[in-house]
Amino acid sequence: MVISNEGILVILFVGLIAGWLAGKIVRGTGFGIIGDILVGIAGALLASLLFPKVGIRLGTGLVSEIVYSTIGAIILLVIVRLLRTGGRW
Repeated sequence: MVISNEGILVILFVGLIAGWLAGKIVRGTGFGIIGDILVGIAGALLASLLFPKVGIRLGTGLVSEIVYSTIGAIILLVIVRLLRTGGRW
């Protein structure tokens, strides 16, 4: 798989927005701007693997990718929060 420079910028942009949104939704677990980008990118990967397997489709385009990535990042942040606090919310 070859990713162009524009593709990398889109991934970073979507990851930034998704990580920021997830950090705002799941309060108290933000990792800073770089951490939020990484969580957003990881969330995008998680969502792209998980959602098609369970049959969830949200459409196409940049907005749907941001929604996918945000949901994946929220799932990751909740898991990290549960692991940090020993299973307590």
